[in-house]
Amino acid sequence: MAELLKIPVNRVHQLIRDRKLVAVRHEGFMQVPAELIVDGAVVKHLPGVLTLLTDARYDDEEIIRWLFTSDDSLPGTPAQALAENRGTEIKRRAQALGF
Repeated sequence: MAELLKIPVNRVHQLIRDRKLVAVRHEGFMQVPAELIVDGAVVKHLPGVLTLLTDARYDDEEIIRWLFTSDDSLPGTPAQALAENRGTEIKRRAQALGF
């Protein structure tokens, strides 16, 4: 992930702590889905979506599952919509989960 973002590893850890990125432990390692990085940067609107989902009491695994679960009404997944700069709709859906 640090290579994709062209930043030091400790900065990636800080992005995760600051809820700008989300990671889950897989096979003993913390991993961030590569789809959340586009053109060497964190996908636009991702930090806001992470905040909304965290406020809705989603844990990191649930957030990853939600981001990558296909939704026929989008079409595709919320992660794909974020990568395609359709963040406003994704933030609206994430916000609705808190109610």
